Amino acid sequence: MDKQEKKNRLAQYKERKITGGVYAIKNKISGKMLILSASDLQGSQNRFQFSQQTNGCMNLKLKEDWDKLGSQAFAFEVLEPLEKKELQTPQEFAEDVKTLEELWYEKLKGSDLY
Repeated sequence: MDKQEKKNRLAQYKERKITGGVYAIKNKISGKMLILSASDLQGSQNRFQFSQQTNGCMNLKLKEDWDKLGSQAFAFEVLEPLEKKELQTPQEFAEDVKTLEELWYEKLKGSDLY
């Protein structure tokens, strides 16, 4: 890979749209959910898929059910994506994502959550 191609790839990486948001790891058998948020939803989904493939639980709150039911009993569901604004700092974006997670906890209050 030459220098120009590296520069182009780096520019593409920096210009990509960053999507964070709130997601749930849902127990498909019981319906119980773990609500989480991330500044990079794709990265979180990739980690979840890796955990499923290797049968390694990614969160201690899920471990008991994960061990008992197996990794395929769980699904990754995006509840609400949030796109990073162009002029928003990473810290501001992370705060917005965390606020969105809190709103989802309020919305799902009384639901069966981990």
